[in-house]
Amino acid sequence: MATSNPRVQVTVDPELKEALRAIDPRPASKSRLIRDLALRGAEAAEEERARREEAKELLLGIARGEVSYDFEALSEIIRERHEAVGCEPSEWE
Repeated sequence: MATSNPRVQVTVDPELKEALRAIDPRPASKSRLIRDLALRGAEAAEEERARREEAKELLLGIARGEVSYDFEALSEIIRERHEAVGCEPSEWE
């Protein structure tokens, strides 16, 4: 279909081929499927970036003392986790 928008060329390597097949083995339009997946991937990447930024802001708030945090509870959780996997306290670092 004619368009005034720029086009990109994508090599369908084995990994992409498998991903496309997993979504739709016989798409009406392979280029449309790739476009839709690219848009969904961009949205997911943006959501992850936003989650990381929120997490960073939370950690900065804790470090600045703006957010209360129970460090004793954290120590207990870490201790329980290490005990569950058989780590000695000297190996925690």
